[in-house]
Amino acid sequence: DGEVLINELKNGNTETFWNPTSEVRRQRLKRHIVLFEEQTDFESERLWQHVTSAINKGDQHKATQEKFVLEEEQRNAARERRESGTEWKPLLFRHDAGTNEWHYKYEDLRPWDPLNDIAQFEKDGILQTMERHLSTRMSNCKATCINNQITRHKRSAKDCRRRKTSDQPSNHSQNTESSCSTPESAQELSDDDGKYLGFESLCAQCGKEVDHLKEIHSAVLSLQKAQQDIHR
Repeated sequence: DGEVLINELKNGNTETFWNPTSEVRRQRLKRHIVLFEEQTDFESERLWQHVTSAINKGDQHKATQEKFVLEEEQRNAARERRESGTEWKPLLFRHDAGTNEWHYKYEDLRPWDPLNDIAQFEKDGILQTMERHLSTRMSNCKATCINNQITRHKRSAKDCRRRKTSDQPSNHSQNTESSCSTPESAQELSDDDGKYLGFESLCAQCGKEVDHLKEIHSAVLSLQKAQQDIHR
């Protein structure tokens, strides 16, 4: 977000290649990093802090020295492991003996799906993708709740009809309306019927899914705003 100049060595002319306005600087993307004090010894910012500091000060000699110290420590550690027969077990990478290459254990090579994928984030060194399929799971769970209540309602109505058509019906039951009514099919039930049957009361799992979806919805709104800022 700083000024970039082009220096033409042939004629000595200098022209501005990029000079962001204050408005552009205000709209820059925020950099999200782990706090320095929370980083482990082998995370890049902490591990290379002395090299970085020297580069920022323009001291290339000091930067080279600090880089050599780090590399020498790594070589010594590798030599000690070989001598003691200790196997190096990476946490996030696996070695492919066929190609002699290292691969990230949790790599996700599928294309980004804008209809299902919401955001990608890192947690404990593992890249993860937040997906919309949670709403599908919630819908399936809610449908299961409704189907279970329909089954119970039908079973109750069936018992009522069985009592109504028993071998020895009472005169009272023949001459008055039955307290039981024949349920409508699941396809014919309206929203009001669903409420009447108590379908609006979701199970505990559905409630958790609803809360989670609210959090996702809030995150999506934040992402949409960021996208609008990027487009501007």
